[in-house]
Amino acid sequence: MKDVLLKLARAAIAERVGIEQNVSLENMLEKNPWLEEEGAVFVTLSTQGNLRGCIGSLIAHRKLYEDIIYNARSAAFNDPRFKPLSKEEFELINIEVSILSKPKPLIYDTIDALKSRLKVGIDGVVLKSGFNQATFLPQVWEQLPTFELFFSHLCQKAGLQSECLKHHPDILTYQVQEYSEEIK
Repeated sequence: MKDVLLKLARAAIAERVGIEQNVSLENMLEKNPWLEEEGAVFVTLSTQGNLRGCIGSLIAHRKLYEDIIYNARSAAFNDPRFKPLSKEEFELINIEVSILSKPKPLIYDTIDALKSRLKVGIDGVVLKSGFNQATFLPQVWEQLPTFELFFSHLCQKAGLQSECLKHHPDILTYQVQEYSEEIK
């Protein structure tokens, strides 16, 4: 499964930068019918351990293979935090594909209750407040290992003040199956 997901993501990006990968989508789908099931995927690109792009879907709304292709290309060429990936950078990127479970509301009445119900390093988190929304994959706990740091950054990512938990935003959690290339 890992090799199929990563090969598909890499081929989708390679095609856009004009590098031949000899990957037949038709053969891949024939050998891996599970790619035709609906799925929600985030694709994360990094170079030398630094984020280079990350785009994904929180909710399954198309076939898994379509979501991988779309989000791999979006992470490479449409992440507003980075310039589009160049042909020269292609061989330097590492690709990670995360398949998400369906997000579920986490009911809490206090910040302490929220803190006690979250599984650090396991739960991905969606924070919603009005029209503002942001998510962090479970892997982000590695860079922001404390509850306070994680949520301060998540609130800011959503365009809110860093202490936005005081206003009781909606919190949803999900888990991922993560598949990564070997770090170059």
